[in-house]
Parts: sequence; C-alpha cells; structure tokens
Amino acid sequence: MRKFNIRKVLDGLTAGSSSASQQQQPQQHPSGNREPEIQETLQSEHFQLCKTVRHGFPYQPSALAFDPVQKILAVGTQTGALRLFGRPGVECYCQHDSGAAVIQLQFLINEGALVSALADDTLHLWNLRQKRPAILHSLKFCRERVTFCHLPFQSKWLYVGTERGNIHIVNVESFTLSGYVIMWNKAIELSSKSHPGPVVHISDNPMDEGKLLIGFESGTVVLWDLKSKKADYRYTYDEAIHSVAWHHEGKQFICSHSDGTLTIWNVRSPAKPVQTITPHGKQLKDGKKPEPCKPILKVEFKTTRSGEPFIILSGGLSYDTVGRRPCLTVMHGKSTAVLEMDYSIVDFLTLCETPYPNDFQEPYAVVVLLEKDLVLIDLAQNGYPIFENPYPLSIHESPVTCCEYFADCPVDLIPALYSVGARQKRQGYSKKEWPINGGNWGLGAQSYPEIIITGHADGSVKFWDASAITLQVLYKLKTAKVFEKSRSKDDKPNTDIVDEDPYAIQIISWCPESRMLCIAGVSAHVIIYRFSKQEVITEVIPMLEVRLLYEINDVESPEGEQAPPLPTPVGGANPQPIPPQSHPSTSSSSSDGLRDNVPCLKVKNSPLKQSPGYQTELVIQLVWVGGEPPQQITSLAVNSSYGLVVFGNCNGIAMVDYLQKAVLLNLGTIELYGSNDPYRREPRSPRKSRQPSGAGLCDISEGTVVPEDRCKSPTSAKMSRKLSLPTDLKPDLDVKDNSFSRSRSSSVTSIDKETREAISALHFCETFTRKADSSPSPCLWVGTTLGTVLVIALNLPPGGEQRLLQPVIVSPSGTILRLKGAILRMAFLDTTGCLVPPAYESWREHNVPEEKDEKEKSKKRRPVSVSPSSSQEISENQYAVICSEKQAKVISLPTQNCAYKQNITETSFVLRGDIVALSNSVCLACFCANGHIMAFSLPSLRPLLDVYYLPLTNMRIARTFCFTNNGQALYLVSPTEIQRLTYSQETCENLQEMLGELFTPVETPEAPNRGFFKGLFGGGAQSLDREELFGESSSGKASRSLAQHIPGPGGIEGVKGAASGVVGELARARLALDERGQKLGDLEERTAAMLSSADSFSKHAHEMMLKYKDKKWYQF
Repeated sequence: MRKFNIRKVLDGLTAGSSSASQQQQPQQHPSGNREPEIQETLQSEHFQLCKTVRHGFPYQPSALAFDPVQKILAVGTQTGALRLFGRPGVECYCQHDSGAAVIQLQFLINEGALVSALADDTLHLWNLRQKRPAILHSLKFCRERVTFCHLPFQSKWLYVGTERGNIHIVNVESFTLSGYVIMWNKAIELSSKSHPGPVVHISDNPMDEGKLLIGFESGTVVLWDLKSKKADYRYTYDEAIHSVAWHHEGKQFICSHSDGTLTIWNVRSPAKPVQTITPHGKQLKDGKKPEPCKPILKVEFKTTRSGEPFIILSGGLSYDTVGRRPCLTVMHGKSTAVLEMDYSIVDFLTLCETPYPNDFQEPYAVVVLLEKDLVLIDLAQNGYPIFENPYPLSIHESPVTCCEYFADCPVDLIPALYSVGARQKRQGYSKKEWPINGGNWGLGAQSYPEIIITGHADGSVKFWDASAITLQVLYKLKTAKVFEKSRSKDDKPNTDIVDEDPYAIQIISWCPESRMLCIAGVSAHVIIYRFSKQEVITEVIPMLEVRLLYEINDVESPEGEQAPPLPTPVGGANPQPIPPQSHPSTSSSSSDGLRDNVPCLKVKNSPLKQSPGYQTELVIQLVWVGGEPPQQITSLAVNSSYGLVVFGNCNGIAMVDYLQKAVLLNLGTIELYGSNDPYRREPRSPRKSRQPSGAGLCDISEGTVVPEDRCKSPTSAKMSRKLSLPTDLKPDLDVKDNSFSRSRSSSVTSIDKETREAISALHFCETFTRKADSSPSPCLWVGTTLGTVLVIALNLPPGGEQRLLQPVIVSPSGTILRLKGAILRMAFLDTTGCLVPPAYESWREHNVPEEKDEKEKSKKRRPVSVSPSSSQEISENQYAVICSEKQAKVISLPTQNCAYKQNITETSFVLRGDIVALSNSVCLACFCANGHIMAFSLPSLRPLLDVYYLPLTNMRIARTFCFTNNGQALYLVSPTEIQRLTYSQETCENLQEMLGELFTPVETPEAPNRGFFKGLFGGGAQSLDREELFGESSSGKASRSLAQHIPGPGGIEGVKGAASGVVGELARARLALDERGQKLGDLEERTAAMLSSADSFSKHAHEMMLKYKDKKWYQF
C-alpha cells in the first residue's frame, strides 16, 4: 500500500499508451491549500481483461447438432461461431479463427467431442471435455470443396462428401485421410453422360454398416458396398435431391426433392419409388400429377413401437401461398400438422430416445433452428405444443437500442422484479421439462446481485438477472402503452419526425435503491416510472409539455414556463407549475401555418390499467417550435430524494419536479452561462433557417465519415431531417465502418456550421457548489459537449407535506469548470477517497396508505455521505471526478483547484467512462474509440490498465458498451448477443470455477437386442470392420496434396478429462504417443545440434593447431 500526495504524484507515474502520450499534471497550489493524503489500494496487478460469457441467440445461425446421450445442443453460425447449450444455465461460446461459416456439425456421441465442417473446406475436431472447448485437430482440404459429412454412431471413420461427387474418409482420432476413396464415376452408371452433382447426403444402412447410401444433387442415389467397392443399386429420379432419411429397419428410405415431393424407395427395387407424396400439393381430380411446390429442404423418418412412423419436413409449401410464414410439417399416420414459424427455418432435428439408428426411434421432440429463434416442439402431446425456452435468447425480440449494467444491487430487487415479471408469462406451453439438459453448472463464486437493463426499438424495457455469469429475463415494461397508436397510415401527423420506431428507447436512468426509473425516447419524450406491487387504474395520465428553444434575444416571448434569463433565481417567489394535461395542446399550428406547440406523440386520454411493476408517474414531451421538430434528448438524470428529473439536448436543459408535476427550469444552453459565456455566438431564431432534427446517436449515418475527421471532437456530424434508428440497431443490418468518429454524447452541427452545445452529462449530488461554501448542499452538475461543467444550486423545501406545497428553488451558482472534449461522466469522492453516491429515498410501496409515524420517517431525506466520518466538518472537503472524451480531472472542493489531471487520449476519444467500485476501492474505467480499455486510480488518476481490446467497428458497440462495479462490463457484440467481460484479476482467476461443464460421464444405452431367430438366420444389424477396410494396411495412404493436417491448440490439454468409450481411450493413447514422439523428436534434434557443434569445434581446434604448429612462443 502506497501513500500518494500531491507532491509525489509524478514519481514514475507517466505511462505511455499506444493511443496517447499520457502524462499527469499535478496542479501546484499555495502551501496553505495542501491536499490531504489519501491511501490508494488499487494497483495494476488487480486488473486483467478477459471475456467471460456471451448471452443471446447465435447471430446468423447456419448449422445444428444434438448429442442424444449427453443431451447437448450445438449451433454453428455464418461467422464461424459455435454455441453449445446444455441444461438452462450451461452455455458455451467458441470461435473458429478463420471466421468461415459453419456448414455442418457432427457430435461424436457420448465422447465429449464434436466435428465442425466449415465453408473454407476445413474440418475441426473440438474437445468438449474441458470448460472452454478447444480444437484438437484440423484438416484442410486443398483440392476439393466439402459439402456433406456423416459420422456413424460409435465409429471413428468420418465420411466426407465433396462438390466433385467424391467421398473421402477421415480417421477422427488422428484426423488423417484414409486411402479409401469412393470416386463419383465409379458410383454412377458408366453409361451416364453427365456429372451427378455434389454429394448432398451420406448415411449407412442402419442394419448393415457395410452399405453406404450416397445422394447426389442431380437426383441419383447410390447404395455402395464398402467391401466389394462397387454400387449395389442405383436409384434415379428426375428432380434434384435435398435430403435423404432411412427407416430404422434398413429396407426403405425417403428422399425430399426440389419440386416439393417425397419419394419412398424399397432398397431392393431401384426401378421406381414405392410411393410419391406431395404433402402440400393440390391433388387434381383427373389423376394428373399435383402442381409443383417449393423444395422440401429436409425430411426425417422416425419410427415408434406403438404406432405409425413420423415423417417431419421443412419447406414444400405450394407456390400460391404468398405471404405464408415458413412451416414445419409433421405427418403422423393419416394426420398432417402444419406448424407455422415466425422466421425462416435454418435446420431442424428430431430428438429420439435412442442413439442407435437400427432401433425404433421413439421421437419425443423436434428442435427447430430458425433465423432468429430456437423452438422446441413436443411430439408427445396433442396439438404439438412448444416447450417454454429457458435460455435467454429473446434479447433481440425488438432490436436493442441501449443497455445499462448494475452490479451489486440491493438484494431485494431481483425477487421483486421476478415476482411482478412472473405474471407476464405466456400460457399454453408443454407441461414437460426442457429436454436439453446435459452438463453441470459451475460453482458460483460471485454472490452479489447483478441486473442488466436493455432498451428496445419498440419502446420496451427488459430487466435481466445477470448474477453469477448467467442471464434470465425478470420483467418487461412496455413504455409505448401510454401513447395512442396511429390506426392507419394517414392518421399519423404527430410521429412523423421519426421514420419508424417512434417509441425507441435512447437513454435509461435508474436508481436501484428507490427503484425510480426514467427513460428518454427517440420522439423527444421522457417518462418517469414508480415501482409498485399493487395494480392501479390511472384515470388521467399526468403529462407536461416543454418548449425547449435555441435562440438568443428572440422577438417573441416564449410560453409561461420559460424561465427568466439567469442569473435571477428560477422558481423563486412565483413558480408556475403547469397543470397536468390529459392530452397534448390543440394549437397545432402558429399564425403562419407552421406546426407549433405540439408534441410528437399523443398521450392516451382514456383510463390506463397499470399492472404491478413499473407504473407511469409522469410523461414529459418536448414540443414543436415554429415548424421545427424538437431535438432528441442527449442526457437524462433522476433523483428520488429530491423528486426531480432533468434532461437536456442540443437546445438546452429542462428540470421537472415530478412530485409537484411542475417545470422548474427551461433554459437554452447559452443562458446557463449567464454573463460568463466564453463563446461568441450569433443570435438566431429557429424560423430563419431550418435546424436539423437528429441529435444524439440514433441518427448517425456511418458511411459519411472521412478518415481525417478521426481526431476531431465528434461535434461535426451532419444529420438528416428525419430521426431514425442507426442502421445497425435494426434487426437485419450490421454495418461495419472502421472510420467511425462519433461519440456517445454526439451533438449536432446545424447546416450553417454554428456551434451547437448539447447537454452531455447530468449528475445530482450533495456537494460544495461554490468556493466559499462551508458545507455541502444539494445541486446539479451539468456537462456539455464543449467541455464545460456548470453547477446549479437546488433549494429544496422540507420533507413531508411541505415538499408538495412549497416550490423547489433552482439557481445558478456561477461555478464553471472546463475540460477538453465533451463531458461524459461525473462523480464525487469524500476525504477518504470513497464514492459519495447521490442521495436517494429508499423504496416503499406508494399505493398503500401508511401509518403517520412511517410517513414522517420515510419523508425525511437520507443523509448522503457514506464515508466513515459522516459528520461533514468545515475542514472536510470532497473531490469531483470529471471524465470527458479526451481527459479526466479530479477537482478539489470547495477550493475548485484541479488536484489531478490525466490526458486519456490524444488521437482518439473516450466513448464510455464510468467511475466504478472495485476491490473495496474506486477507479475510472474508460473505453476508447481506438479499441483500448483503460483504468485509472482515484483520486490520483494513475494509469492501472491499458489493453487493446476491440476496434470500434460499428455504432452498436458505442451505443451499448458499459462498465459497472466489481470489474464487470458488457456490450452488444451482434444484434442478438451480449458479450460480457471482466477487467478484474480476481474474477479472471475464478472464472474457470464459475463456468459450467458440458461433458458429464454418462453410460451409453445398451444396444437393441437382436433376438434369437434374427441371430440364427442372419437378420439384424450387420457390423463391419472399418479398420480393416479403411486402415493404412489395406487402403494405403491418401494423397498428400489432397488435405493438410493442422494440430490444434487444445491438443494435450484436451484429454485431461476422464473419458469413457473407445474413441476417448484411443485418442488419449494416440495423444500420449504424439507427445512422446514430439519429445523424442526434440531430443533427436538437440542431439544432432550438439554433435554438429562438437564437430565444428574440433575442426576449428585442428585448424588452430596447424596454424601455430611450427611457430616459437615469441612469434605468437
């Protein structure tokens, strides 16, 4: 533990960052003003950066597999990601380095391993017996494109079909190719003149492993005898094949075709199919063939002991069903059920009781992977209900537009949110348990509650329990329900400043202790919510309209609630509370026909039933001014102790008393300065030139940035007139633009390039507002995009009844501080360096009348200081910590001297800065646009961490990145997934314990009994010695140029887990030999090197001897 004081700050603390030459500049003060010493406990060894878990639906899924014994589901994606799901709470994310799309996945059933085939013609063997799966081997095909793979149950030989129509065989233990190859020209008829197309299917006959069924795209199917190396039967059909499936007895198989037909074939009758079915075709009366339908992309044929088999297929709808949703069809006996899906089907699998292909399959569920969802259908219940999905896959139900993360919340919060959220659950799910239940949970070392809040494009807000690296939805709030929905296209005059999603959430301000929630939406609206466990009916929704202008010396005087210019105290003797209105003002246009004084959305004027949970306390809307739409809100803060909410945009700032429902402050940014304005500004009226209407992040077109703008402060973005969500926040788009140069607090330049100063940070606190103050008092600190911090003093009436009767008096303090770059975050420390949280009123149920004593108690404001010395003496001071896009400063209060300063970055800018608690101390955590994550000690701003993590490739990351206490952080890594990370060394160390285990030792079920007669007369399953056929001794070595073997990084570590089953044992033995061989090889090389060096030494010695042989000693 080291002590730092002002004079020792420079002791070797300059740290060079790749993004900036960072230096600290302690400010010299007169000796009378020495800073008290604060012991800082955080050191750089407390920090380490690593990803923890990824939640949400796998973005752009492309492949699916299931291990029926381990009960693990695997999903591959188009970006090379691999997601594994076990029981709820057991999830894992892995990534192929190449980033190529996953085209197929195959489990080594009950072996704890998985083979992935990628679009770049590589095969990879993943070891799932470790908590973080790793690749054991890879094989890269050089001359052929991989199209289909098949690994028979309990076999170590993987069949790989290619685009040329050939089949290669890979030993999955050594990941080497066998010399045995099935060439396409041998498989098809010699008389056939055309190429059969790529291999689209491979499977072995369930009753005879020696017979391989090969499906070619053109419509040809071949039954290949592996021993005699020739085709037994060839089946031809004149429609392209998409998939093939066996009946478990091995006497019949079914094919699905591109014209929407299914053909069923007897193995021994290759001339024509036994039956042709068009599940969705209209049967024509005169016996003609039904009309062709869309292709059936996949079919599965599953049998049951006590009834008809199931035929399950995707696709195949008739062409005239325009606008019909994608369907899964389940044919069982004479009944056909068509199950509509919300998104297109990527793949599906039928879950069966047995892993053996030659037994009755007994299907019990179908897992359907959709483009944006995972659905599990219960086949055992009538009507095929779906299972309730326990995984957190609905993050993207509506696109996420903002995120907040809270670690170490009050312990009663999660149960409270869960109890109100439980009532929102849908009904009609299957009664059965979720069948994907493999793996084991990790040991939760972290016990503190964590909550993630996501705001969405449709105006919904979701609360998630994120404790101990899991994620579970707790409660969903729909903020749009206080507004009238426009019934038709013509009937939307008011929402037309927003192209779509007029209710999208932009900013969330939440106080966990008081449970007060405040949201700002894209249509310049703010809604304040109170939490209640009681249902209430609100007769009239309380509403305020605020007219926020950007103009100086305008001729017309604004509305009554416009505050007089500073420095007069606002809301003094004669405040003007505005009566709550039940609907927006009717004056929709001013004298010259321009729209004026109307908000963008219309609040409902009918009674509103509010369920338990978050209930609307007040709706505030900014209104149109002289034909100009209101600007989007750029910052927001709520304080439950003061009963105030404040918000700002690029026009100015407004403060509202939500208890009295009155506007206290409504000022243009310039008027905040009063006579202290450091900038020269031209007066302007909004009528003279049109102002752009898109402020804030929700309207940034990413493609317009030129590289030389990278270092400029992001206050120069031209905006379009309409407001719209950024492209990559919409569901289907994911724009990547590396030349991004905007910040969270992006303000907006008007068309004539004047300086528009937006409010970018707001912080309520109890501190010293002026230099002369002897004690702290309530105030509001305001930060702007030009790097100014202004302080507004708050004079609050006493608690109880008086609070509702007397006005809150708001006045400027005259305090102005300056930093480089837009202000992002502010916080306060006491003399011991502890964080001073804003005052709050603890939550209590509002809708229940209280006892008189209770009322008195609850109305008294809680003292704010949480430092050990709670009595604030005159000599005690505080520190204000201010972080901007470029630098951080620690200001000593009340003197307002700059105690410490750190230039965070020169060439980039900070996107997110948070003052967070870590290891019983406090630090400043920053994420820069150049991809660096940094941490600084407080109050001395020593650099503790600087790691290059990820470059800012799109607005989504900037919009959603946030740090929270205990070293946690998160961001939206794709439109559907949240990536969590930690910057705490302790969490990194405990992570291995906290992660769940995918593989658990399970006995493989017994093989089906062949029965006495079948054994006697040669029926039942025929086995095959594949080793003898495919091994090197009989088939020789494969051509070296065909494929290249690449050992994986997970090699030796991979087999540490206890294994059961033949492949596990063999793999371990093989790896042990490999390891031994490697060591012997190293030894041989070292011995050879020593021999050669000894040889050269003796040569040199010999040469020296010859050189000096005949010389006398004095000639040397």
